[in-house]
Amino acid sequence: MRRRLVRQITGFSNETVKRVRSLRDKKHRRREGLFLAEGLRILTEARAAGALPEILFFAPEGAGHPLARGLIAETEAAGGDVIETNADILSKLSGKENPQTLVGVYRDRLTPLAAIDRTRSGIWIVAQALRDPGNLGTILRTSDAVGGGGLILVDDCVDPFSVEAVRASMGALFTQTIAAARWEEFVAWLRQGPAQLVGTSLRTDTDYQATRYQAPTFILVGNEAQGLPAPYENQCDLLVKMPMRGKADSLNAAIATAVMAYEVLNQRRPR
Repeated sequence: MRRRLVRQITGFSNETVKRVRSLRDKKHRRREGLFLAEGLRILTEARAAGALPEILFFAPEGAGHPLARGLIAETEAAGGDVIETNADILSKLSGKENPQTLVGVYRDRLTPLAAIDRTRSGIWIVAQALRDPGNLGTILRTSDAVGGGGLILVDDCVDPFSVEAVRASMGALFTQTIAAARWEEFVAWLRQGPAQLVGTSLRTDTDYQATRYQAPTFILVGNEAQGLPAPYENQCDLLVKMPMRGKADSLNAAIATAVMAYEVLNQRRPR
């Protein structure tokens, strides 16, 4: 692609600044098919996963790092729009008082269910009606950590491309497949091939360590406040629960997912 020159923007009224700032709003992200990511670490993880920003904002004080220089050079070479700016503009874009010195704009990464190769990994995570962007980002990090294939969002979940979710994923958003579907669509796809759907539930006596998981395992976690609906549990191949020895009756959704994912992984690790 044609190499672009670095340009400077310091005015809040600039149309590119206005457009990128609007990506903090879900309706604008969906309309544009773009989202924001910030910080050298996350943008470097994206670059390692083969994703370069379509627009890259940087502050001069952050451009001296070798990784930042490489990212700027590669984005330029790929024809991306590279913009030198200041901390005030970066704060406006990210919504943080102390912004990172790099902000990138990326094409969204939703994958159609039909395009997913379920055999690529033995562990997949399915989240139903997840509401908290921090939980979503943490689940993506967990999936990456256990070598999972990705995250399938069922029903009305929080936007995985919100600034908060992207920040919480710490770059795992770029290494994991992300899909979204209604429950009926997901179940129809799931039953077309090998899969064990394992739901986490309080309405079972099966301990999560008392069973052997079959690959590929799809770990289904429910809404933070309400858990899985009973009809969804009825369609699982297996329901399991984790022991609760204290006064709490359940774990945080992201923590429960991590416990389950590592149990599945540990059963398959060579001893």
